[in-house]
Amino acid sequence: MTDQTWPEYTFVETDADLRRVAVQLRKEPAIGVDLEADSMFHYQEKVCLLQISTDGRNIVIDPLSVRDLAPLRPVFADDRIRKVFHGADYDIRSLYRDFGFEVHSLFDTQIAARFLGVREIGLASLLDEKFHVSSDKKYQKKDWSQRPLLGPMLRYAVQDSSYLLPLARILEDELRKKGRLFCVEEESELLSGVRPNSSGNRPFFLGFKGAVGLDPRSLAVLEEILRFRDQLARRRDCPHFKILGNSLIMEMARIKPMTRADLSGIRGFSVKLIDQMGRSLIEKVKEGLRLPDEALPTYPKKSWERLRSRETRRVKALKNWRERLGGKWGVDPSVVCTNAQILAIALANPRKSGDMQSITDIRKWQIKLLGPDICSLLQETG
Repeated sequence: MTDQTWPEYTFVETDADLRRVAVQLRKEPAIGVDLEADSMFHYQEKVCLLQISTDGRNIVIDPLSVRDLAPLRPVFADDRIRKVFHGADYDIRSLYRDFGFEVHSLFDTQIAARFLGVREIGLASLLDEKFHVSSDKKYQKKDWSQRPLLGPMLRYAVQDSSYLLPLARILEDELRKKGRLFCVEEESELLSGVRPNSSGNRPFFLGFKGAVGLDPRSLAVLEEILRFRDQLARRRDCPHFKILGNSLIMEMARIKPMTRADLSGIRGFSVKLIDQMGRSLIEKVKEGLRLPDEALPTYPKKSWERLRSRETRRVKALKNWRERLGGKWGVDPSVVCTNAQILAIALANPRKSGDMQSITDIRKWQIKLLGPDICSLLQETG
């Protein structure tokens, strides 16, 4: 993409300009929204740029310069204004966390693409396919908290939001023809209710990939190392991965190194890293090993681990049915039903579609489109 084809934009850096923009946005029927954050560079991430596009205008808002973003709150909360995002989960959580914004009347183009059976559902792929637009992703991992922002970074930031409304109209038309638009609208509405995760006193290992397969003693060692990494990341104001990578931590939990030599035997553990934190890490391993047996943590058992034989048969039958229907629809089978939904259905064993309304996380569109077939299949399976 050449400089001449980049979309024009208005850059908002003052409270007065934001108030004027907010008044104008209240009159719009729809807006496309994107944001940039600094999660790659700081312990506590924050929204560093907010891009909003209408059919005739692109606006880039600097929340690090504008002191009060409250004038935008009614815009995002207004049901009459459609908000188009792509892969909105992270954005919805971030906007609520940083500004208290609730997003109503959401349409997520990534969800739409999944229900259409699109293989490459990233926004860059969709823009290339639908509009033959490509962008330089070298700014994707930049530190957006740094100021001043360079012109090329701002042009990169506004490009995605500028195409969201036309993209949504194309996908909406395709969904309507397939009779799946109401499915995406319901999924988008549910997504708009997500909120930032609150860890509280929750063990770190519960959010660590691979922890589910570790024995209690290894989990204890893992937890000690993860706590140490979190404390160090907080002190240095950087993300966890810049302190210690997950693969190194998993290997430590597995082999439980007690010496520098043990650490040096772990692939990827540099001499510099061992010099910096080797002694502390070894001490954390020892703390995990000293924990009494009765105090060892255990990973919570999943519901499927307690299934009876007839419930296992239902799960298998439902998964086979899901695969067939996914192929017929031309979508990933998880679009039809997630594994968690299949488990819930197998446990509830509904006899008629109406019974499915009481099953947690089952959608209205699933009851309408799939309910009769699901209940019929369960009756056959027993």
